[in-house]
Parts: sequence; structure tokens; C-alpha cells
Amino acid sequence: MTLSRPSSVLLISALLLLLLLAALLALSTGATGFGLPRGKLGWLVFSQIRAPRATLAALTGAVLAVSGAVMQGLFRNPLADPGLIGVSSGAGLGAALMIVLGGGALGSGVLAAWAVPLGGMTGGLLATLLLYRFATRGGVTSTGMVILAGVALSAFAGAMTGILVFRANDTALRDLTFWTMGSLAGAGWTHIGLLLPFLLLAAIIFSGLAGPLNALLLGEADAALMGCRVERSKRLAMLGVALATGPVVAFVGVIGFIGVIVPHLVRLVTGPDHRIVLPGSALLGAVLLLTADTIARVIASPADVPVGVVTAAIGAPLFVWLLAQVNEVEISS
Repeated sequence: MTLSRPSSVLLISALLLLLLLAALLALSTGATGFGLPRGKLGWLVFSQIRAPRATLAALTGAVLAVSGAVMQGLFRNPLADPGLIGVSSGAGLGAALMIVLGGGALGSGVLAAWAVPLGGMTGGLLATLLLYRFATRGGVTSTGMVILAGVALSAFAGAMTGILVFRANDTALRDLTFWTMGSLAGAGWTHIGLLLPFLLLAAIIFSGLAGPLNALLLGEADAALMGCRVERSKRLAMLGVALATGPVVAFVGVIGFIGVIVPHLVRLVTGPDHRIVLPGSALLGAVLLLTADTIARVIASPADVPVGVVTAAIGAPLFVWLLAQVNEVEISS
């Protein structure tokens, strides 16, 4: 049941408070100890290590969660995620190509440092474009074809990545394995500065999708009768998800479950209205990934556990619970 407007406002307020608390916890926790750092060295640790990492964690969590909410609304499936349109698999293949084949050839300069994220961004965007072109006939994009083609594309990208694994040397294999686990280590303001233009453009696109996604809940035919420009909404949704998720995955690697679980949890509380689901998902996604990254930094300190391992450990039981909820709904209906 959809909650009343005051309840929705209360939810957003509560999530903002949780985000503030999660950010304070992240900023006051690290390998150098607990509490806000003091002195010149402490300020450098805070401003150049903890602050950019916390910022990237919040942005990544928000992006993955909102992208998942958009995909779930577009496909009318509460278990959909951005991987359906090939962004994650394409970004993974592009990053793997740079790690295994490009590292040695590019040397150790600036180009080498940016090779993996640029390869990931390119791979994610190209995969989405290829999937869209394949699933579109006569100006109409079939959501069923998108899902089927996305599965095939993910399998192909996984096979190519597997071949690259066999060609990798020990160093490249370690880097590739670490990247596929997802990590926020090494985050800097430069990374965030490069991501922001993509994320701002995606945010502009997402801000205009709440109404069309609400209409699409009734089905494409009914949405069109209500004046929704269905095909345009599909294109914008896929473009927004590609612009948001591709660059983020390229920088931090594969972080699972956030895009699936967070929108569904928000929807359980607020109902299906995307005017609340989208901002609520952004806030809850930021809270969860900030918290997961804080756990990743302290459970094996001073070692840095990949945050994707933590999200998988937390997300897998929740995902099973969500599957049980969906199954109960189908049985009762």
C-alpha cells in the first residue's frame, strides 16, 4: 500500500539523517584509527583519502540504486537491474581488455593510469548502444528482446573475459580479480571530477522519468493512451542508465545487489510512485554503500577488503528474501 505524503516526506527525512550519520562514520573511520584526524597529516588523510572515498561511495550507491529503480520500472520487474542492458558486462570486458592487453603497452604514465576506467566506460556505452540497436525494429524497442539480448551479451562478454584471464600474467590477473570484486580504494577528487558530468546529465534525464515510469506500470498500451511517449521514455531510460552506471562501474568495478535490492526495499515502504522511489533509492543506496565500505575498511584493518565482497555478503540473503516475497505475491495472485 502506498503511504500518504507525510509518510513519504518522513521517509526521505529519515534517509537524509541516515546518510549524514553514515557519512560521519565513514569520515571518522580508517586505517589510521577512529575519530576525525587532527594536525596537518590528519587533514591530508581526511581531505585526500577519506573524503573523496566517502563521496565516491555515496555517488556510486546512489547511481546503482536509481539505475536499478529505473530498470525495474521500465521492465515492470522488481528484480531487474542495470546489468539487463549490458552496461556491467560491457564495462567489465572493456576494463579487462585494458588490464590484460593494454597495461604493458601503455607504460606507466597518465594514459596507463586512466586506461582501465576509460576502457570500462567505452565498453559499457558500446554494449548498451549495441543492445538498443539489436532490440529496436521499426522504431519500436521490445523490452523482451532487450532482456534476451542482454543475457546473450552478458554471456559473450563473460566468455571473452574468461579468455583474457587465461592470457593474463600474474600481475594482470590479480588486478583483474580485484577489479571484478569492486573496490573504492584509491578514490580521488580527480575521479569524481571526471564522473560528475556524466552523473549530472544522467540526473537530468532521470528527473523527467518519474511520470513516464508511473504510466508504464499500467502497460505500454495504456501508457500510450495516457499520453506517455513510450519509445522516447525507453530510449531516455536506457541512455540515463548507461551514462550513470557505465562510468561508475569503470572506476569502482562490479558491485552487486545494490541496484536490485535498494529500489525494492524503498518500494515496499512507499509504494510504486517513482516520484518517491527514485530519490528514496538514491538516498538508501548511498547509505548502504557508505556503510558497506566502512565495514570493508575495518573488518581486516589495515587491509582493504573489496567492498563488492561486503555487499554480496549482505545482499545475497536479502536477495533470497526478496525472491521469497515475489513468489508469495505470485502464489496469492
